[in-house]
Amino acid sequence: MPVNIVLDELPLPDEQPCIEAQPCSVVYQANFDTNFEDRNGFVTGIAKYIEEATTHANLNQLLDEGQKHAVMLYTWRCCSRAIPQPKSNEQPNRVEIYEKTVEVLSPEVNKLLNFMYFQRKAIEAFSGEVKRLCHAEKRKDFVSEAYLLTLGKFINMFAVLDELKNMKSSVKNDYSTYRRAAQFLKVMTDSHSLQESQNLSMFLATQNKIRDTVKDTLEKIPGYEELLSDVVNICVHMYESKMYMTPEEKHMLVKVMGFGLFLMDSEICNINKLDQKKKLRLDRIDRIFKNLEVVPLFGDMQIAPFNYIKRSKHFDPSKWPLSSSTAISPQADLMVHLPTIREDHVKYISELSRYSNEVTTTYKDNATDAENKATADLALRGLQLLSEWTSVVTELYSWKLLHPTDHHMNKECPAEAEEYERATRYNYSEDEKFALIEVIAMIKGLQVLMARIETVLCEAIRRSIYAELQDFVQLVLREPLRKAVKNKKDLIRSIVMSVRETCADWQKGTEPSQDPALKGKKDPDSGFQINVPRLNVGPSSTQLYMVRTMLESLIADKSGGKRTLRKDIDGSCLLQIDAFHKASFYWTFLLSFSETLQKCCDLSQLWYREFYLEMTMGRKVNKCTVRHQHNEECSDLITMEKRIQFPIEMSMPWILTDHILRTKEPSMMEYVLYPLDLYNDSALYALTIFRKQFLYDEVEAEVNLCFDQFVYKLSEQVFAHYKQLAGSIYLDKRFRVECEVLGFNFQSYPRNNRYETLLKQRHVQLLGRSIDLNKLITQRINADMQKSLELAICRFEASDITGVVELEALLAVNKLCHKLLSKWLALDDFDAMLKEANHNVLAPYGRITLHVFVELNYDFLANYCYNAATNRFVRNKLQISFSGPITREKAPVMSHYYLWGSKPLNAAYSTQYSQYGGFVGAPHFHAICRLLGYQGIAVVMEIILKDIVKPLVQGNLLQFTKTLMSAMPKSCKLPLCDYGSPGVLSYYQAHLVDIVQYPDAKTELFQSFREMGNSLLFCLLIEQALSQEEVCDLLHAAPFQNILPRPFCKDGEKPESKQKRLEAKYASLQIVPNVEKLGTAKQAMIAREGDLLTRERLCCGLSIFEVILSRVKSFLDDPIWTGPPPINGVMHIDECSEFHRLWSALQFVYCIPVAGTEYTVEELFGEGLHWAGCTIIVLLSQQRKFEALDFCYHILRVQRVDGKDDTVKGINLKRMVDRIRRFQVLNSQIFAILNKYLKSNDIEGSNVEHVRCFPPPPHPTVAPSHYHDPNKLRTQ
Repeated sequence: MPVNIVLDELPLPDEQPCIEAQPCSVVYQANFDTNFEDRNGFVTGIAKYIEEATTHANLNQLLDEGQKHAVMLYTWRCCSRAIPQPKSNEQPNRVEIYEKTVEVLSPEVNKLLNFMYFQRKAIEAFSGEVKRLCHAEKRKDFVSEAYLLTLGKFINMFAVLDELKNMKSSVKNDYSTYRRAAQFLKVMTDSHSLQESQNLSMFLATQNKIRDTVKDTLEKIPGYEELLSDVVNICVHMYESKMYMTPEEKHMLVKVMGFGLFLMDSEICNINKLDQKKKLRLDRIDRIFKNLEVVPLFGDMQIAPFNYIKRSKHFDPSKWPLSSSTAISPQADLMVHLPTIREDHVKYISELSRYSNEVTTTYKDNATDAENKATADLALRGLQLLSEWTSVVTELYSWKLLHPTDHHMNKECPAEAEEYERATRYNYSEDEKFALIEVIAMIKGLQVLMARIETVLCEAIRRSIYAELQDFVQLVLREPLRKAVKNKKDLIRSIVMSVRETCADWQKGTEPSQDPALKGKKDPDSGFQINVPRLNVGPSSTQLYMVRTMLESLIADKSGGKRTLRKDIDGSCLLQIDAFHKASFYWTFLLSFSETLQKCCDLSQLWYREFYLEMTMGRKVNKCTVRHQHNEECSDLITMEKRIQFPIEMSMPWILTDHILRTKEPSMMEYVLYPLDLYNDSALYALTIFRKQFLYDEVEAEVNLCFDQFVYKLSEQVFAHYKQLAGSIYLDKRFRVECEVLGFNFQSYPRNNRYETLLKQRHVQLLGRSIDLNKLITQRINADMQKSLELAICRFEASDITGVVELEALLAVNKLCHKLLSKWLALDDFDAMLKEANHNVLAPYGRITLHVFVELNYDFLANYCYNAATNRFVRNKLQISFSGPITREKAPVMSHYYLWGSKPLNAAYSTQYSQYGGFVGAPHFHAICRLLGYQGIAVVMEIILKDIVKPLVQGNLLQFTKTLMSAMPKSCKLPLCDYGSPGVLSYYQAHLVDIVQYPDAKTELFQSFREMGNSLLFCLLIEQALSQEEVCDLLHAAPFQNILPRPFCKDGEKPESKQKRLEAKYASLQIVPNVEKLGTAKQAMIAREGDLLTRERLCCGLSIFEVILSRVKSFLDDPIWTGPPPINGVMHIDECSEFHRLWSALQFVYCIPVAGTEYTVEELFGEGLHWAGCTIIVLLSQQRKFEALDFCYHILRVQRVDGKDDTVKGINLKRMVDRIRRFQVLNSQIFAILNKYLKSNDIEGSNVEHVRCFPPPPHPTVAPSHYHDPNKLRTQ
């Protein structure tokens, strides 16, 4: 158990910045207001005021009941529209329908009857009190401030109930439905029920019924205007003196002024004359009405108090110059108030923070009276500031509701926009929305700070009030008491004594009897010491009321006697009493600090829209297809369903929240959670004041929708911001510089925004729920990152193989974005996400590998031409596809941030990577190596060998070889130089005519050779790129593998000792020794394997291309490639039975110059054609034979000797020789590369054991043949 207690008290603060309103899942408030139930305990008080307290209690009960009826009317939703109505009198179930109608509506009708009875009772009670106070004997009597204020509250209640009754047409509709059904069923049979039904019907149908009844009743009371003028004057005084705390009280004072003047102005009373008699100050009221043109009436209902004046009988515009003017009220301009609010906020926050820091860092047993007083004043000032700011917001909102915009004033407002939409969505400028958000944030932020130190503030408040009250009662009142006793002013003495007896807390429990003041004597020279105790307790509500009322009677202008009591009190004492009376006005609010704080920050009415729902529920919403001011006769109207609730686009909390997200204003981003707290206020109001479950459900439903939208939009913005940041960081710096040089201001970097603060929110409080915003954003950004990777791969799949460079860059930007976001969010591992997007979580190869092979197979190998000079592949100039049409799926169209981050970045990167689209070269092969890795490369090469090279070698090429070998001449010699180069060319042209004219030689045959050659080149270039990547990896890994560069040594220095020092210096970097020393055996084994894998790379001596060549050699197993054994037992000389002879013939074909309009073979097929032929020759060990016996080479050698430049049968000899020479160089380069990769024992004639010596052949005149079988020669 003790351990649990310790754990319970263990503070667990997190690092979450506080950017939301007061977070609380459970709200509780202690209510110490007894409504004078304990009044009989204060028997020592003046009996008149105890009696007044009793009346007060009864009036307060009526006010509470009136509030319930106001809530009932305001939250009334029409039931009759949901009830089916009989369509005809012959309908068989109409009786059942009417019975159900009566059953459903009876409880609601009872509420309306109770409301009617209540307003009668309330008017009677109010008029009774007015009549009592206006009695001739009572006119000059003192009426307390609190009592006049209560009468003012009654006037306000009548105004609110009357306006609510007028507004609610649904109440009348429901009652009409009920009455129709009841009359049909004859439920109301007795005369009383019928009369009450008739009364209720008339009561509901008559506009301004309550207002007119109150006015008529008051006009029958003589002198009522004097009492009402006192009520109005006290309201004016309290308004101007700011003797109110909550916005609701402030607005109540203004409504009482307007409605009170309306009630006073009648046939028998002219308020203008009262102004002349100085009983009223209409100029002051005029100023108030202008400064506050519109006040909230109830919920989203509002009223212009001056309208009451305009409806009065003796309205004179000249008496109301300000209110009658057309100038806009300061209430409508929030920007005027904003600088003052900011300044007050900064000052108060700094003062409160200083006090909060003192409280938390220093410990004191008990604060002094001065410190407690300062703290109480600080709390009071905070409440007043919050009330003032909340008033500014609610007053602006009310003014806007009463002054909706239209499409003339706001161009963004559609002509067919609804009234509520015009009052909220389109009625605020950008600056007004920002200002509104800022003020709401100040209110909610200060509320949080004050609520945090509520315990400390409340204790200081109670101690301060107790000390001030007891000092005043026990010390200050001694002097007036002494003089009253001395001068025999019994009434003053009795009042002062009653005050002391009501709330004095004497140190020893009783009043010191030896006090000279009790006998009217002066204190002795040494003074009379009274020790006033100090306790942490405040007065009760009844005590405070009694004390204030009795003290007010001493200083009031009216009193029960012929002359006022204040004339019998010294001026100094009068000032002290007056100061105490004014200061103690706020004590009630301070003692209920938690409740007052909540009321001062309540902005719930910014969500409620019952008034506008009532206006739109009764009719269908019309939208017009044509943008104009339509009317009922408009032929372009589209009638929509009846409005049951407004969309979130018209809801103020969401309008403000969405405004921040839409504008992406950095200074406002940290305020984005404050507008959402308006939903908390509305929900709390629905549960505690309205007590309506359906209202809370509507708030909750909107919160669910809005918060989903909020998280979606915020996640989208966060992802887009960091994606744009990553794209900007990754963008080539030279490209950026070139843009600036060309005068293009390329601002790609996103402006700094304060998303980090939002990303740290782990427990946002909304409707009592604790929401992990970080987790929700993480989930969505995970999905966005996955989509981004999917899009990158889809774009690659929609492009040819040149898109691999862009794909690698896209993945790099996404990885950088992932890294930036991972600082704040617990995202999934990037490699795991990439595997999922690539579909190779379990598969041996993914989408990237598959598309690389598809592009190789269907496009690259068949359509690209290799050029060794640039080391690049390019498409053939004919732009024809030898492999048929290629169909690729289009990449999905997605937002800019899924690609590079923004539209400018997308354009920049598209421009940059479009340069890689015209060729395939080293950048592409490096990208393929990095993306595919060893496994992917192995898969691609294996498939190339099995599915492309092998079918070509053993299929098309084999068939073509067999066909062409049969078309080759049986024997084709190397003509003597004596024939000259034209003769030699003619000789070969004649012998190879069948090959030259073979129809498929320059198409299908060369295409097959090109595909094979491109395959081999692809493997070769991939290995070269892979080797470079591995070298780079090895260099990066060297410091961690104890591979250090040889140190520079000066003369006399030993390299061994310097090397050892270096090894000792970097020993801490060595992975394997450190893991073996500090890790487990398993970890050490993994480290050793990793180290071995890093060292054993392909670039260390292994060769992929060598294996590829050996595999291709194994495919050349058909005898047609090597031909039959030579007749002479050595080699074929003139016979055309080996492949190199066929390749010589094909080389002769493509060395023939073409016309200017035709394409050369290198333009059509590239060097892949030659790579295929040369590779087969080398693998068949026919390289030397080819170089010695090639037809074209022979022509070249002969032409070099005779230097002739003839045209033989249309073939220009010089041009042909130039082509031969170019291809000879190319062939030599290819042979050199191939021989480098082949093992030495496979190279023809490399070993001495294979050398055989033959005697030189005899002259042709001696021997019939140039060639003889060596075996025969030996026998001779």
